[in-house]
Amino acid sequence: MSNFPSVNAKDFIKVIEKLGFFLDRQKGSHAIYKNNHGNRVVVPIHSGKNLKQGTLMGMIQDIGIDKKKFFDLLKK
Repeated sequence: MSNFPSVNAKDFIKVIEKLGFFLDRQKGSHAIYKNNHGNRVVVPIHSGKNLKQGTLMGMIQDIGIDKKKFFDLLKK
């Protein structure tokens, strides 16, 4: 994998909320976020742990943006 910064669930949620996603429901440690365009992403919330690179890349694809845009929004 490439050398992307580590991202935890809390930071991922901040980015997707900027993009218009909202919490639809949560069951256990998995929160389901949706937006008005029909995109859906499942966010595993495990406190104290970062998202694995492969999981993170899949979640970025689910929200419909490219990696560069996501990491730019993460820095803001």
